[in-house]
Amino acid sequence: MLIADHSIKQLNKLLKAKEVSVTELTQLSLQEIESSADLNAFITVNKDQALARARELDKKLLEGENINPLFGLPVGIKDTIMTEGIRTTAASQILSDYIGVYDATTVAKLKAAGVVIVGKNNCDEFAMGGSGEYSAFGPTFNPWDKERVPGGSSSGSAVAVAAGSIVFSLGSDTGGSIRQPAAFCGVVGLKPTYGLVSRYGLIAMASSFDVIGPFARTVEDAALVLSAIAGHDRHDATSLSGSLFALDKINPEKKFTIGIPVQYFSKGLASEIENAIRKMIDKLANAGHKVVEVSLPSLDYALAVYYVIVPAEVSSNLAKFDGLRYGRRFAGKVDDIIDYYIKARGEGLGEEAKRRILLGTFILSAGYIDKYYIQAQKARTKIKQDFDKIFQEVDLLIGPTTPTLPFAIGEKSNDPVQMYLSDVYTVAVNIAGLPALSVPIALSQNNLPIGMQIIGPALSEDKMLSLGRAIEALRGEWSFPINK
Repeated sequence: MLIADHSIKQLNKLLKAKEVSVTELTQLSLQEIESSADLNAFITVNKDQALARARELDKKLLEGENINPLFGLPVGIKDTIMTEGIRTTAASQILSDYIGVYDATTVAKLKAAGVVIVGKNNCDEFAMGGSGEYSAFGPTFNPWDKERVPGGSSSGSAVAVAAGSIVFSLGSDTGGSIRQPAAFCGVVGLKPTYGLVSRYGLIAMASSFDVIGPFARTVEDAALVLSAIAGHDRHDATSLSGSLFALDKINPEKKFTIGIPVQYFSKGLASEIENAIRKMIDKLANAGHKVVEVSLPSLDYALAVYYVIVPAEVSSNLAKFDGLRYGRRFAGKVDDIIDYYIKARGEGLGEEAKRRILLGTFILSAGYIDKYYIQAQKARTKIKQDFDKIFQEVDLLIGPTTPTLPFAIGEKSNDPVQMYLSDVYTVAVNIAGLPALSVPIALSQNNLPIGMQIIGPALSEDKMLSLGRAIEALRGEWSFPINK
């Protein structure tokens, strides 16, 4: 039995019929993790605790307890999301020995739904990176081609789902960190509306951008996970109130007016990706959706805005990881407190984290905060207004998730600017706090996955997921690397 061959609903049916036990599913997951260890998708494998949890859940199953769709499923959690009693490192040396003392709200909700956490997924350090190469525990590798990157920062979360070692996973998305690895690994990645899913327990990178969301093998599976983790949380001041997402509103037969931003088809987009996207656009039009060309001129400034505001928030959020308040202590000789900070952070933080901290500190420094940070915040408002205006004319927007196919390991690691350009189609969504979904639609000539991005107005997850399911139907059957 392969986990990758079964949807959440199919596994739930097998569990209810007692054709498979939670323990058997968990053992299968752990075996798949071990057999695909060369992908480096996990920092911590939670073997003993996972098996103990599985045995507890099997008892409930035997007692005839009514189980929900996620019950008994082996899952992975990005290592920037807190898990009580399980190591949570944020893929950084400075937190390499940290054991979580509480559960993030999303984790608590999944536990209440009956999942089995089999491990913590590798990622770029403190969620900073677009390739999966910036982890203190080594890079993650793409299961479609191990010489290529899986995307970042939620690299291991995407890889583990694509490789069939878990049913679904949680990642976080600050500027594309769910959608980009989803596209590179050929899985579904959902970035919810800012505030729909609690951020409590997420180690913050940029607090006004960060969102937790699911990776899954199908749009329907992603919707089921979102249903479990969405909702108000009193621990998160940015959490939205009310019943804001319902599974019964998803309708793959519904027809939409879909906008195609011309800015998404400019210089730099790989021809294979453009061709695949345009073919799917034609299929959508033939299926009865109204497709119109639109313009979002402020998108041209989105990347610059993102890489001013986010490093500023990074500089603030990571200041506490100094080896005194939080993080591993520096044990060597120091001259004074400043020398201690320099040595503790210099030893404990990686290259990309240091780069963004320095950039953010410069942006927030006297004489530059007005010139850069304040101006970027004004441009952020303009970008959001442009999206609001265009969504008065169309229901949803679609386009490529990434400008390129998965690139080679090491190809861009020495050129930060080229790495940052990989986020060109994703960052605007986070700037505006909107939801977005990446769905695999085709394979390149070299058998590399291509993702299409669906963007909606705030709290339009039901519309996005409806269109996502329609796209899956038009695309046809999709196989994963484990099946090949």
